Amino acid sequence: MIHHSDETSAGPLETEKAEVPKKPSNRLTIAQARDFGLTAPNQSGKNFVLDTNVLLHDPGCLGRFMDNHICVPVDVLAELDRFKNEQTDRGANARAVHRKLSEMFASADGLTSGVTTKGGGSLRLVVYEPKGSEVSSQQLRKFHRIFPDRERVDHRILACALLLAQHNKTPVVLVTKDLNMQLKARAVGIEVQDYLNDKVDPREVSDYDLRRIDVDPAELQRFASGGELEMESERRMEVVLNQYVLLQVSEKQTMPARLDANGTFMRLAIPEALRIPDGNSLKPLNLGQKCLVDALLNPDLSLVTCYGQAGTGKTLVAIAAGLHEVFGRRYNGMTVSRPVVSMGDNIGFLPGTLDDKMRPWLQPIYDALDLLMTPPATKSPRRKQAKKEGANGNSVFGAQKAYDPLVEQGIIEVEALCYIRGRSIPNRFFVLDEAQQLTPQEAKTVVTRMSRGSKLVLLGDPAQIDNPYVDSRSNGLVYTRNRLKGQPFAGHVSLSKGERSPLAEAGAQLM
Repeated sequence: MIHHSDETSAGPLETEKAEVPKKPSNRLTIAQARDFGLTAPNQSGKNFVLDTNVLLHDPGCLGRFMDNHICVPVDVLAELDRFKNEQTDRGANARAVHRKLSEMFASADGLTSGVTTKGGGSLRLVVYEPKGSEVSSQQLRKFHRIFPDRERVDHRILACALLLAQHNKTPVVLVTKDLNMQLKARAVGIEVQDYLNDKVDPREVSDYDLRRIDVDPAELQRFASGGELEMESERRMEVVLNQYVLLQVSEKQTMPARLDANGTFMRLAIPEALRIPDGNSLKPLNLGQKCLVDALLNPDLSLVTCYGQAGTGKTLVAIAAGLHEVFGRRYNGMTVSRPVVSMGDNIGFLPGTLDDKMRPWLQPIYDALDLLMTPPATKSPRRKQAKKEGANGNSVFGAQKAYDPLVEQGIIEVEALCYIRGRSIPNRFFVLDEAQQLTPQEAKTVVTRMSRGSKLVLLGDPAQIDNPYVDSRSNGLVYTRNRLKGQPFAGHVSLSKGERSPLAEAGAQLM
């Protein structure tokens, strides 16, 4: 009997195993990953992947990531290309991003290798190429099972972030303002953040109460009689310049005050009522409105911002103060405007002239003007003349509004905000209603239109936003207030008490 050795019997099996061909690897090589922009120039700092909406929201964001690495997927450039021809602020921002990228990459040999930013980080384009890369990551295979539509831009940006996480040791963070995109990113394990550079502290848009400062009875008496009260900086509790506060001895013994440039608390200087010649006078009905009137009539404040929910009277008080100042010859005229942003579904194109088309958007402003300037009694000379003309057949009483002659003379302007770009506005009282619908860039456009002698009043409710590109902490109203607070020319007032009706007040509070 012949016994085979173990070595002899194992030989053929080993030979067959060695001859089994290996599957070709689809993993990207280091050189390919570098060519696609998947690897950062160095492994220090985070990799921030910017969504299209971030660049459209703030074209200057490319310089705000300090020593981190900015990654712009090429699919974002394709999306920006869709907006660049729009004659809107979004189109202007898209063009600004293209110019900025061209400027930063002007001296670069390869756009995917990255260029150094001022903060010490880098900026590079990233290419998502599914062929040869998707099977190299179990996470990417899972992603494509969940989101099979590979041609959708959002999905390509998410896949790009997953590829970057595979090729970098440092964290990869997707930055987007799209809430649905944020949810998708979290679902597949991508770290995601909102763009926070222009977001304000949540407390600044939720706390409308006046700051209270305790004083002793002698100080409050001295303030009541002299109208001024000096106070050590330690006791001011970080009150900023031109901020309104309540000086209090107790809950019932209080007086409102404003901190002036000299660090002194000043008593409010307001008339008993805002009087409109041949019109209706308006008397402030609560403490918040008194503070607003003080700011609106203060010649040292060229910017006033006001938060207030529906029915607090912010628009009516601002227009009344503007008419009061214009008739007092402090300004050459008043301009009242608001952004064109609809609530809910619109009704399509409107017929008529430009004024006819804009009338529905601006109707609340005309309502306020009509209320303030309509003669209060039939014995008014203007009302008598209108009746007389109606009796003679020359006109019908009520056909011409009391403010129409001032509109025809250009003393009062009521217009949509979309026509302000390129203007320079001197010596006017400018009221911008519904300013919470603006983006920070649009708000900057408005602020920079104001010439010497003009006053800008921004009004709005940060909790009532219809613009899909901003929220309660990043809109133009809160952004302007946050960036310019403490300046000697800027003041702010928050209104919390509704005066429209008990029903409107309950609705604003409970619904």
